[in-house]
Amino acid sequence: MQFFNNFETLMKKNLHSRNYLKKYRKDLRNNMTFSEARLWSCLKNKQLQGRKFRRQHSIGNYIVDFFCFSENLIIEVDGSSHENYASEMLDIERDNFLMKEGFKIVRCDAKEIEFNLDGVLEEIAESFTHSDP
Repeated sequence: MQFFNNFETLMKKNLHSRNYLKKYRKDLRNNMTFSEARLWSCLKNKQLQGRKFRRQHSIGNYIVDFFCFSENLIIEVDGSSHENYASEMLDIERDNFLMKEGFKIVRCDAKEIEFNLDGVLEEIAESFTHSDP
């Protein structure tokens, strides 16, 4: 039984920040969209209710826009690149994998971030389940 628990812990540990995705994560951080940059300006430095967020964090074989470890929460910004059938199917596959691993996902429309940032931040904060960060 001890071996199984150690193996499960090892598998969870290897789920985050896989080395082969490091270059892609860095490229995405350096080339954020307007909406991602705007949202990041409100999430960084524990500005949203003291929660620490990471940007362009990899989980499994996927890179998520923003991730909060303490809440097990993923924030995805959906822009025009998500508005076609193929992208929609990939998003569903990705969301299913992430939810199966126990993550919560909040999807934010890029236009909503542009025109109703306070509402988006409120929606994210409402998804917090822990009273303290």
